[in-house]
Amino acid sequence: MVGDQIKCSYLDFYTQNSDWKERTVDDNYETINFQNGSTIRIWYNCQASNFAPHWHTALEIIMPVENYYDAVSSNKKYHILPGEILILPPGEIHYLIAPDYGKRFIFQFDISSITKLKGFAGLQSLLSSSLHITNTSYPQIYEDVLQLLMQMRNEYFGSNEYRELVIYSLLLNLFVTLGRNRLNNINLFPNVRIYKQKEYMQKFNTVINYIDAHYREELSLDDIAAFSGFSKYHFTRLFKQYTDSTFYDYLSFKRIKAAETLLAQPNLSITEIALSTGFSSISTFNRIFKQQKNCTPSEYRSFCNHN
Repeated sequence: MVGDQIKCSYLDFYTQNSDWKERTVDDNYETINFQNGSTIRIWYNCQASNFAPHWHTALEIIMPVENYYDAVSSNKKYHILPGEILILPPGEIHYLIAPDYGKRFIFQFDISSITKLKGFAGLQSLLSSSLHITNTSYPQIYEDVLQLLMQMRNEYFGSNEYRELVIYSLLLNLFVTLGRNRLNNINLFPNVRIYKQKEYMQKFNTVINYIDAHYREELSLDDIAAFSGFSKYHFTRLFKQYTDSTFYDYLSFKRIKAAETLLAQPNLSITEIALSTGFSSISTFNRIFKQQKNCTPSEYRSFCNHN
C-alpha cells in the first residue's frame, strides 16, 4: 500500500536534484551536498551501494519504498522494511547496507537552527540515538509521521512557492509529534505519583531552559539542584529519568553543540570558542569534543570549511 502511495519518477529526481553530487565520505565524515541555496536534500535512491561507518552534521531519515534497507548505528542493526522509517540523529556514527535491488527515499536536513528554539531541549533525549518508527513500535503516531514525510517529499519534488519553509514547518510538526508521544506514553518518573507527573515535567522543562540559557557560565550540580528545588540526590535521579542523560553529560552536549556553530566562523580561535562555550580549559574542550564527535575541533573546522 505504501509503495502505491509513494511515487517519484526519475524525471522528478533529475529536475529537483540536478545539482546533486554523489555522497562523499572523507575520513569517516560525510560532506552533505545540500541543494544549492538550501539546507535540505531529499532524493529517490535506488543504488545498491554500501556506505562504511561515517557521520555528518545533518539529520538523516531513511524510508524504504521497495525492498528492505539495513543500517547500523551505535552497534545496533536496524532492518528497515518498506513503509518503515529510520531517523538518524546528527553526529551519529552509522553505516548503511543496501540490498541488491530496492528503492527508498533519503531525507537530510540541517537542523542547527531548530535546535536553538525554546523547548527543543526537551526533545533532545529523543535524538540521543536512532529511532526506528513502525506501525508496531509507534502505533499512536506512525501514520502521522508517515504523512508528514510524504508531504515533505511532495513539496520538495513540486514547484510550489515557499517550499523550504513548508518543509521545515512539517519537520517541526514531526518533532512535536514525537515529543508529545513521548510525554503521553512514557512514564518518565515511575516512582512519582500520577498527579505529580505534570508538575515534575514542568519543573524539568524549566531546568532545561535554564541550562540552555546559562551553559556558558560555571554551572555545578549543586547549583542546578538548588535551582530545581530538589535535593542533589533526587535531582540527579530525576534528571536522568527525564533526559536519559546525566546533568554533566547534558551540559557538555549543549556546550559542544554551541561550539559546532562557532567552529564554522574562521575568525574565532579554538581557544576562544572553548572559553566562550563554558569550558574551563582547551584541553578539557578537546577531550570532550573528541569523545562526542570522534574528531578534534580542528578537524571539525576543516570539515565545515570543506563543506
